[in-house]
Amino acid sequence: MIHPAWQTLHPAPYELGESPFWHPQEQLLYWVDIPGKKVLRAQADGSALQAWDMPTEPGCIAPAHTGGLVLALRHGVFRARTWGGALEALTMLPYDTATVRANDGKCDALGRFWVGTIDEPKASHAAALFSIDARASGAPVVQRQAADALTGNGLAWTPDKRTVYWSDTPNHIVHAWDYALDANALSAHRTHLQFAPKPAGWTFQDASYQGRPDGAAVDVQGNYWVSMFEGARICQFAPDGTLLAQYATPAQCPTMPCFGGPDLQTLFVTTARHGRSDAELAQYPQSGCVFFMRVDVPGLPVNFFAGA
Repeated sequence: MIHPAWQTLHPAPYELGESPFWHPQEQLLYWVDIPGKKVLRAQADGSALQAWDMPTEPGCIAPAHTGGLVLALRHGVFRARTWGGALEALTMLPYDTATVRANDGKCDALGRFWVGTIDEPKASHAAALFSIDARASGAPVVQRQAADALTGNGLAWTPDKRTVYWSDTPNHIVHAWDYALDANALSAHRTHLQFAPKPAGWTFQDASYQGRPDGAAVDVQGNYWVSMFEGARICQFAPDGTLLAQYATPAQCPTMPCFGGPDLQTLFVTTARHGRSDAELAQYPQSGCVFFMRVDVPGLPVNFFAGA
C-alpha cells in the first residue's frame, strides 16, 4: 500500500462528496454533497469555495458546452445555464423517486449524459444506467443501458471509447462492455473486476477488507482508478485488470476520483462521513473532505454535455 502525501482541498467536511470533475476553462473543481443537497466548486487550492443549495439530492453533474451544468437530481434531470441559475427540467428518468435516486454519472464523448441510480432499500435490484441524448431538437432521448443493480457507480470509458465500465458497489463488481459510440450501444458484457465480499461483522479496524468499488476515473494509458468505499484506498488497475497500485486515503470511505489541474496530473478524491461511526470519525476526522495528490500519468479530460 502506498501512503501518499495527500493535501486537503478545504478544511470544511461535507456529508457525502461525489461526482467531482475539473472544469478546464474555469480552472475549478466541481463536486456534490448528496445528502447535503449541495453543488460545490472551488479553485485547485481550495480557495473561493462556493456552495449552491439544491431542492433534492444531486447524484451527479457535468459541464455543458453552452455553459453551466447538467444535473441529475432525485426528481429529474435539469440544465442550469449559470452558477446559481434557474433549474430547467430536461427529463424524468423511469424510476420511483420514493426508493430510487440518481447517483454516479458523467457525459460520454458525444455529449450524452449518463446517469446511474441507486436502489436505496437494497431490496429489488432497481438501480439502472441511463443515457440521455439531448443533441437533437425535441424531447431528450432516454435509453436504459444496463439494469438489475443495487448501486450504480464507477462509470468510465477507455481512451479509445470502445469500452465502458460500470460498477455495482454492494455486489463488489465492476462490469465492462464493448461500446459503439455512434450507435450508443453496449455489447459483449463481462466482469472486469470482482472483489471479495464484506466480512460478516466487519468494523473499520479490520484492514483486511479491501472495500467495494465506488466512483472511478480513467487515465490516458487506460488504467482504471477506483475509490474503494470502506477500504480506505484508491486502486489503480491496468486495462487487463491487473492491480498496479493501491493508495491509502485519509478517509475510510473515498467515493470518487477525478483528474484535474492544468496538466490533469492532480488526482482529486471526494469522501464520505455520512452514517459513519464516532470511532471511525475520530480516527479519520477529515472524512467528508476532498483530498488531492500529484500523479505521474495524466487523466482523461471531462466530457461536456451537448444540448440546448
